[in-house]
Amino acid sequence: MFKLLTNAFLLILAVSFFTSCNPSAKEQKKEIGLQLWSIRDDMKKDPVATIKAVGEMGYTFVEPAGYSEGKLYGMEPIDFKALCEENGLVILSTHVGHRVPDATSWDETMAWWDQCIDAHVAAGAKYIVQPSMGPVAYSGLEGLKRYCDYFNAVGKKCKEKGIKFGYHNHANEFKEMEGVVIYDYMLDNTDPNLVFYQLDLYWIIEGEKDPLDYFNKYPGRFELWHVKDDAEVGASGKIDFERIFNEAGKSGMKHYIVEVEKYNFTPLESVKKSFDYLNNAEFVKL
Repeated sequence: MFKLLTNAFLLILAVSFFTSCNPSAKEQKKEIGLQLWSIRDDMKKDPVATIKAVGEMGYTFVEPAGYSEGKLYGMEPIDFKALCEENGLVILSTHVGHRVPDATSWDETMAWWDQCIDAHVAAGAKYIVQPSMGPVAYSGLEGLKRYCDYFNAVGKKCKEKGIKFGYHNHANEFKEMEGVVIYDYMLDNTDPNLVFYQLDLYWIIEGEKDPLDYFNKYPGRFELWHVKDDAEVGASGKIDFERIFNEAGKSGMKHYIVEVEKYNFTPLESVKKSFDYLNNAEFVKL
């Protein structure tokens, strides 16, 4: 009996050692991010309690949308970084932007970006994403080209500080202007080494385009995704997320981020349900 117990104990030790030394032998935690715009009112009321709740849900990183004058949600970047890290979260990317400058305001705008980039370096962010463009971009291809050149310049500044710069779409970018699809023109006129694209899966479909067509035409350009639905992710049944996730490699996707803008529940409940959907989905591998 003693020999049997000893052998069983040794077997348990061996299995424990194997699983501790081999991450593949343990269940891997999915790297699911949250765009904090989804819970913006909660972030305004109590960012400390809200970040704690996000960490407890199981999210591993966040994408803030609260940058202003060198601070994130009113906090020094290093302090907001510490708050996130205390709750098991990292700041991977942020949404922030500035409209295209003209010749007289170029230097002032570039100085604004210098401060912005330095703040995000301090926060530990790896990506900065501009989430929209001003009316100039939709005034004609000349105005759109100004934005593309501007994005290349900002992307160069970011790259020099070790951060990647990208653009996030809505539905308007999939309209035609002067016979050209706006989004295609942007992809063709921004330097892939300086500007990546954060593809919003909901808005591209609202723009009546197929994400897979863009993965095939512009492979590797879409490092970040916004995973969004009519409300909670997966709730509407309108978007074939499995079909899209199956082509993640071709798209160049490295990280995906939940964003909820319409709610069937409270915002915090909605982002938790969205997390659960992706965490339980077999087709979501990362």
